[in-house]
Amino acid sequence: MTESKSSAQLDQCAKSKDNGSIGRALGLGLITGAADDDPSAIGTYASAGARFGPDILWTAPVTLPMMFAVVYLSSKLGQVSGRGLFHVIKDHYPRWLLWSVLVGVLIGNTIEAAADLGGMAAAINLFVAVDVPIIVVCIALVIFALQIYGSYLLIRTIFRWLALALLAYAGSAVLANPDGAAVLRGTLVPTIHFNKEFLSILVAIIGTTLSAYLYTWQSNEEVEEEIAKGRTTVQERKGATRQELRRSRRDIIIGMMFSNLVMYFIILSTGSTLYTHGQSDIETAAQAAEALRPIAGDAAGILFAAGVIGVGFLAVPVMTTGAAYDLAQALGWRHSLHAKFAEARKFYLAVGAFTLIAVALNFLGFNPMKALVWSGIVQGFSTPPLLLLIMLMTNNRKIMGHQVNGPGLNALGWITTAAIFLASLGLVATWFI
Repeated sequence: MTESKSSAQLDQCAKSKDNGSIGRALGLGLITGAADDDPSAIGTYASAGARFGPDILWTAPVTLPMMFAVVYLSSKLGQVSGRGLFHVIKDHYPRWLLWSVLVGVLIGNTIEAAADLGGMAAAINLFVAVDVPIIVVCIALVIFALQIYGSYLLIRTIFRWLALALLAYAGSAVLANPDGAAVLRGTLVPTIHFNKEFLSILVAIIGTTLSAYLYTWQSNEEVEEEIAKGRTTVQERKGATRQELRRSRRDIIIGMMFSNLVMYFIILSTGSTLYTHGQSDIETAAQAAEALRPIAGDAAGILFAAGVIGVGFLAVPVMTTGAAYDLAQALGWRHSLHAKFAEARKFYLAVGAFTLIAVALNFLGFNPMKALVWSGIVQGFSTPPLLLLIMLMTNNRKIMGHQVNGPGLNALGWITTAAIFLASLGLVATWFI
């Protein structure tokens, strides 16, 4: 192991995880998994189901191991190094590489946060007759106030309960009365169409399930958990036992399975209703919720919209805070949700700046789906090199000591890295098809 915690600290950490491994899963893995199913992702999955029906259900089980790989590698990096992702990049790689990756991540996070704010506001507008821009401002103010005034433990608890809003999609799928034979065939037998429409949605699914903000959030969340235990310096946080990493793997599997099942249910609900009724032109989650109501009943539409609203309050702060973490680490600012505003002023101002930009984009009359396309393009080109860096860092003994990746994790990680690079190439290919 590299410079590590003392034996007493490791014992204390192991005991705390013995007493609360399930709580950790519901506090870390579940939050990251739910954030992956943000309103923008919900819109992508809903669109996929509406266009291709149950035939595209196979993408859920195929992406599950890749989702686990990217999040666990990020978690492991944070636990063993005691630092967030961009802190490690800053310490071990050239500045030009740091800033090249950082700019893409910041742009992608901010645009996606803007689209999510718009998606949440549109979903709330289905129930409340208030102009969408006003709702966007109100949502942003509530979220920013929580980030400024709420403690990390409070935020984690709120996020944990908000994640459960995604269970609404299980109910929505049941109310859709799916065809069992078609569902089984679509889940187990991959169907691929070599045309622009299918390849575009396939690239979008891979891109949204493996978004860059997941990597940075998970590594920073591990650091915040250590700070919550009183380990405020990098030296105190360095190192992790095999038992800790094993429990972390289990926790992340729980979170990613939850996220993946939600993806599956969203595709199932729209594929069993909108697709069969010929309503394939679905671009947003709110539009999907509205379209579901006359076909699957008011309850299905309400549950679908409720999931968008609930998870949006989780995903937007993950993106804006994640962007602030990345910028602060690159510039050497103090950064922690445990710190009060006066103690980490630049970090919190960065959170506010990213939130303000996201709100402003909603007042520029932009099409949220077009914005997501551009966000996907930016993330599509920044995510592959970022994951490549994570693979290199988690195999670097200067960073990980003897806890570098084993053969199995390396195989899964490199397959995932290759899949993301191919998805980016596929994105380019769809422009010329």
